[in-house]
Amino acid sequence: MHQRKIQNTSVVLTGLGFGASAIGNLYRVTPADESTAAIDAAWDAGIRYFDTAPHYGLGLSERRLGAALRSRPRAEYVVSSKVGRLLVPNEHPRGVDTEGFVVRDDLRRQWDFSRDGVLRSIDETLQRTGLDRLDIVYLHDPDDHWQQAADQAMPALADLRDQGVIGAIGAGMNQSAMLARFLRETAADVVMLAGRYTLLDQSALDDVLPAARDLGKSVVAVGVFNSGLLSQDRPAEGMKYDYQDAPPALVARARAMAEVCAAHGTSLPAAAIAFPYTHPSIINVTLGMRTAQQVGRNVALHDQHVPDGLWDDLRAQGLIRSDVLAGHGGGRDERCL
Repeated sequence: MHQRKIQNTSVVLTGLGFGASAIGNLYRVTPADESTAAIDAAWDAGIRYFDTAPHYGLGLSERRLGAALRSRPRAEYVVSSKVGRLLVPNEHPRGVDTEGFVVRDDLRRQWDFSRDGVLRSIDETLQRTGLDRLDIVYLHDPDDHWQQAADQAMPALADLRDQGVIGAIGAGMNQSAMLARFLRETAADVVMLAGRYTLLDQSALDDVLPAARDLGKSVVAVGVFNSGLLSQDRPAEGMKYDYQDAPPALVARARAMAEVCAAHGTSLPAAAIAFPYTHPSIINVTLGMRTAQQVGRNVALHDQHVPDGLWDDLRAQGLIRSDVLAGHGGGRDERCL
């Protein structure tokens, strides 16, 4: 699997990453042996970048990921986790978490982007994972906490990076405008961009992607299926777009894209995975994976050939923006280490 370095750091990511939110029991229970099998399948397929967070299952994702990786050679894989939500005792548990994860709610999340909060969060993540270090640490959804995140959290992470404790630092969000600010105004090396540079939404071309290119910084793309609408060969009514039922106009647009993909001998989900690589600052696409079967499908889609001519046709039909930097010699394979 191709690899690319986070610019100005020593951290190298495989082109496809393993997103570990699902193994934190996102939306439904995932048995422990099933999550371990998924991580093993990812390893066997050549995936060496794994992303988790305290938020995912109130620490369950971190515990499961750490347990599955602990016996692997530590120098051979990259792990990222996140800070900003401390896990603290829940004074009023109701039995089950209320933020999308099917786990007991003995703990609750507490927003904290202070320096002390960042250091405590990293220490607790290391305890849960059993790992000796984190390679990347992101600020997690600091949308409503810019000042504290920029003034305290990011300098704390920069100190750890400069000491060699962490390899790279950044922020992960569902919006692109503030990510551009993190790249331009803080010490961030990399940002995790969720859903804003996809076949259905190229708004990141207005802010974070120009910032990354201008400054020589890197972007990891997640949410490339926009919550599901781009995940199947034939989009259907009732599929999700950004966590809501997709509007009929978007379903129609996704179906039109699927027809163009088929004409080029590929599929809509394969194109959705390939699309972010058309921008030179995007070095990785990370997908949520729950089972070994999902891993196999995602790897096969990632490896599927998607011709540059597809992007030209999508542009010509007005299905993607005219300023998408595709079809002119870019692409994932040319940017291997």
